[in-house]
Amino acid sequence: MRTHFDAQLATLNNELILMGSLCENAIAKASQALHDHSKDMAFNVYKSDTVVDKKERDIEALCLSLILHQQPIASDLRFISAALKMITDMERIADQASDIAEITLNFDFDEAGDISLIDEMAKATIKMVNGCIDAYIKRDLKTAQDVLEHDDEVDEFFYKIKTQLVERIRAHDQDGQTSLDLLMIAKYLERIGDHACNIAQWVIFAITGNHKNEE
Repeated sequence: MRTHFDAQLATLNNELILMGSLCENAIAKASQALHDHSKDMAFNVYKSDTVVDKKERDIEALCLSLILHQQPIASDLRFISAALKMITDMERIADQASDIAEITLNFDFDEAGDISLIDEMAKATIKMVNGCIDAYIKRDLKTAQDVLEHDDEVDEFFYKIKTQLVERIRAHDQDGQTSLDLLMIAKYLERIGDHACNIAQWVIFAITGNHKNEE
């Protein structure tokens, strides 16, 4: 029985890694599409969201099967419970990458001006997503904690971008829609950072049995 259970746990681990890589790719490609003015790439990201949705359903079914049909010990149960929580945040990361791609599909690049802060914010956010997935793969407590510490950096980028765009709207009423689009992209990036933090917190729970919300 334990051999079969261990095989299912290994499958769960591999499926989570795959879902994580899909999310990493989605946010990286959505950011690149905006940077490169590539509507074709944006369209591909927008369509790929359904793949992540299906992966979430498959992993959820596997987790529930492990809980209902096996008798996991406490440490295994922590990882299974954490997986159920993590896939929700992963799916939302993919959703928000898709939202960024959808904005890019209709974005007026001629009115965009300097979006270097958006590019920098995207890099910081992608680093957080990479970090939380890496922390899960390696069962690395320090990497998970590092992700939490980088959240302030992403929040600071959002504040700077919001301030910059508000000033721009005041000075140039004609490009208000483009500025609002950029503000929405920054907001989606900020939310992705929050979801990366949630994943990191569940990795910490899986390793230690402690969760921030319980403190």
